[in-house]
Amino acid sequence: MMNYNSLTVNATRIVMVAAVVLLMQGCGFLKSKFGGKGGKEGEVGVTNGEITATGRKGWKQPTPFGMVLVPSGSFIMGQADEDVAATQINMNRQVTISSFYMDDAEISNHEYRQYVNALLADSVSTLGEEEIMAKYYPDTTVWKNDFTYHNGDPMLEHYYGHPAFDTYPVVGVSWVAAKHFCKWRTNTLDDFRTKDGGYKSFGFRLPSEAEWEWAARGGKSGAKYPWGNPYVANGKGCYLANFKPQRGNFDADGYPYTAPATAYSPNDYGLYNMAGNVAEWCRDAYADNTNAIVWDMNPDNQNADEPRKVVRGGSWKDIAYYLETGTRYYEYEDQKRSYIGFRCVMDNLEGRTASARGGRASKAKSSKKTSSKKV
Repeated sequence: MMNYNSLTVNATRIVMVAAVVLLMQGCGFLKSKFGGKGGKEGEVGVTNGEITATGRKGWKQPTPFGMVLVPSGSFIMGQADEDVAATQINMNRQVTISSFYMDDAEISNHEYRQYVNALLADSVSTLGEEEIMAKYYPDTTVWKNDFTYHNGDPMLEHYYGHPAFDTYPVVGVSWVAAKHFCKWRTNTLDDFRTKDGGYKSFGFRLPSEAEWEWAARGGKSGAKYPWGNPYVANGKGCYLANFKPQRGNFDADGYPYTAPATAYSPNDYGLYNMAGNVAEWCRDAYADNTNAIVWDMNPDNQNADEPRKVVRGGSWKDIAYYLETGTRYYEYEDQKRSYIGFRCVMDNLEGRTASARGGRASKAKSSKKTSSKKV
């Protein structure tokens, strides 16, 4: 009786293993892992009249510094909480997003300063200093001009230039300037890789509106906020983002204006301040009827004739409604505000799916695991 049961169990295991192998093969996992048909591994080109070209060696997509890998997936895009007014321009729909890398924090003053300094050093002859200062240099006067009868002098004088604010998000930057920063960042990386004999990157860019929302949710598909539902404070009464709490107590969350780019806890993808601090430019042109004009696979409304560009995430001066993952609004592409910044993304073409990795949050976790070994 015991022998019969053992044979039955073993047979069952063999059948289950075979089923798993067939399933993986059908999904293409085994082929992608162990290689498809062709010549021997490492053969490239034509051998004995046969095409034996397999994948070229030496290429791997590394995680860019300061970025995390956001996995691919599908989710219901749009308002996660009932909002009658918003339903007219933000109807829920299911969309699918490919994997991509994203800056784990908003671009800081000191990071943006590297870009401005490079333009002033290398591009004055082509762009002209006047254009660089007018179009790409942060407009520090926004700290006074954005608000009527407001004493913004200390922020105007010190926010962009003083070391005290180096790690705070850059503001006073238009959508046009943010897009140009992405181009410069791409060229800087590609120039190094080319000189080093490597392949060019896939390029930095602004996130699409759909990518931004998918990343902000951090794997919580129906979340009202990046940290979940439904409150803006934790059980101890501490606010979870930098915004305008209560009826205007700007200081209640710990910062009267902006906060450091890595303040507060990151979401489950390791992304900081996807709600509050500064709102963020997206690549898309704004349209009330976006659902009707974009596809549900990587939707992206690139309309150069529309000057209104999507802004997401809410800021230090906004009420909680604008912090919601599904809230969408816009600003004109040439406008500079004291409450709008940005972060970059890069396409991930290495595999269909990916698990989140990289960024400051993962480094912090790994350092905790190895902290006992440090002296």
